[in-house]
Amino acid sequence: MAARRFLYVIAAIIVLIFAGGIVWTLFPEAIMRLTFVPTVSFATPTDGGPDYRDPSAWLSRPGAPNDPANWLPPGVPGTAKTKAVVFFVPPTTYLSRAHWNAPIDDKEMNQRAHVLVSSEASAFSNVARVWAPRYREATAGAFLTTKPDAAKALQLAYADVSRAFDAFLDQAPPAAPIILAGHSQGSYHLLHLLKDRVANDRKLRKRILAAYVVGWPISVTTDLPMLGLPACTKPDEHGCILSWESFAEPADPAQLRTRYDAGTGFTGQPRANTPALCVNPITGTQGGAAGANANLGSVKPDEGYKSATLVPHLVPARCDPAGLLLIGPPPDGFGLAVLPGNNFHVFDYALFWANIRADAERRLAAYGKHRR
Repeated sequence: MAARRFLYVIAAIIVLIFAGGIVWTLFPEAIMRLTFVPTVSFATPTDGGPDYRDPSAWLSRPGAPNDPANWLPPGVPGTAKTKAVVFFVPPTTYLSRAHWNAPIDDKEMNQRAHVLVSSEASAFSNVARVWAPRYREATAGAFLTTKPDAAKALQLAYADVSRAFDAFLDQAPPAAPIILAGHSQGSYHLLHLLKDRVANDRKLRKRILAAYVVGWPISVTTDLPMLGLPACTKPDEHGCILSWESFAEPADPAQLRTRYDAGTGFTGQPRANTPALCVNPITGTQGGAAGANANLGSVKPDEGYKSATLVPHLVPARCDPAGLLLIGPPPDGFGLAVLPGNNFHVFDYALFWANIRADAERRLAAYGKHRR
């Protein structure tokens, strides 16, 4: 079962190459727009969106049968007694151009999302009960155009995420520390959630253990000041933000930087030529470098993608001045899903799975001491 499940995860990851915030890096944009950008006009769905009081509106939540967040690599001990809660926003898994937003009952989208929660949110299962909402995510093509329809699609998706967050706060234990986490499109929405919901709520900010905003760039100068939480500068700090984007060397982030530099930050100032936030997932600190010997374990597919193992010491990690996380020469075994430019975006969690797990545990321990 574990081997088959991981095979599904790998298949979903390969599909995810075509999705999320950096989908434009795979093929020339004209081809990608033709393939993925909807030709229909945006129309607000009439279904009203998921009812997050209903357990079926969640991909993962405490007590759910066959909870995908409880997936673990072979040999890793089962989940421990948890004290925190995590609100995890999944990445893009809707690839169709039939709609600007995914129908909430789209079978293929939900299958992909299910397995990606398994491979990413599982990193937190040793310290937190995971809540991961289904939401009417923007289709992959929304990231390939400047049409007003694309902005409307992202706004609709974010409205679902915001409502899910309200339901999460209502249903989760009121005193439990909170981990916020996401990947790719999920991190895009998480940034807006931090700006809109956390930054001006002192009581809520005090409950935030950490925010793992992975796979979406955050400008240190034009985004971070508006998020209400600082970057993580110490490995045992709580109430701070971690973010990184993984590239092997030689790295070519030209396409990513083109989009990043064209944007405007939350301060209203342009992001052009500003560094992105890079918190090293091996050390848990902003910037700096760590050797592969400090990497506690990467989730790596075996030959043929029939199973996975947790491989320690696979890659190092070094933040460069622009904010990229550099992992040295490309490791073997990941080639099918590596984006052009040696971009390891789809493995942002997998490469550092065990370190993320240890990072959350360390921050929870520090949070507990602070609260005594």
